[in-house]
Amino acid sequence: MLDALTVATAVAALALAAWCGWAASRDQPTKDWHFIGMGVVTLLTAVQLVVGIVQLARGEKPEQGTTIFVAYLLGALACVPVTGFMSLAERTRWGSVTVAAGGVVLAVLEVRLYDIWGG
Repeated sequence: MLDALTVATAVAALALAAWCGWAASRDQPTKDWHFIGMGVVTLLTAVQLVVGIVQLARGEKPEQGTTIFVAYLLGALACVPVTGFMSLAERTRWGSVTVAAGGVVLAVLEVRLYDIWGG
């Protein structure tokens, strides 16, 4: 795995979490700008998925197993879009809280991906 990409994704996820947490503290739902931020974070996780699959195809292996590595990559890719869709269903401050929680979960998944690869 590319360490810089993992760190960038985790930092972007935490920034999104802080941004949506700030909106929730001001009693605001997610807005269009938040969804653009979610798109950026999702793009980073998609790039990470592609990089991970390419490395697996080149014969590199994660220390803790390929299956769990791919499962975490797919979970990381789904994390922010799922919470984004949930925030659309809840158009109150709790939608922002949901996305903030998703950002924190994604950051934790990134740490775990780093561990699984052998960091």
